[in-house]
Amino acid sequence: MDMVTITIQGSKAVFSVRGLHRLLAFRRELEIPLAHILDVRRADPDLVGRRWKGIRLPGTHLPGLLVAGTFYRDGRRTFWDVGRHAENAIQVILADERFAELIIEVADPAAEVARFQAAPLA
Repeated sequence: MDMVTITIQGSKAVFSVRGLHRLLAFRRELEIPLAHILDVRRADPDLVGRRWKGIRLPGTHLPGLLVAGTFYRDGRRTFWDVGRHAENAIQVILADERFAELIIEVADPAAEVARFQAAPLA
């Protein structure tokens, strides 16, 4: 299954895009300092499912199947990588980064949210 895996390396979180999604998202990984991560939470189903994602810069959007890449909406850049399992999406709120947020599908969203709540964030 293509999704994003997250590793914490010292003071940074590394978000690695897997499989075919690397090509569709136009990105292999993102390195974000933990101090720039303001919050990590389960993504709102309305945010993931029905909301207009924004202008693709570059990205792929196949409604109901996949949204991957950089999208620009309301003056903010968002990185998306969510496939068929939108219920596994998390939202990572950022400060002082190119992206205002990451909305990504992970294998175990509850575990990822708990891991970041335990990590020393900003």
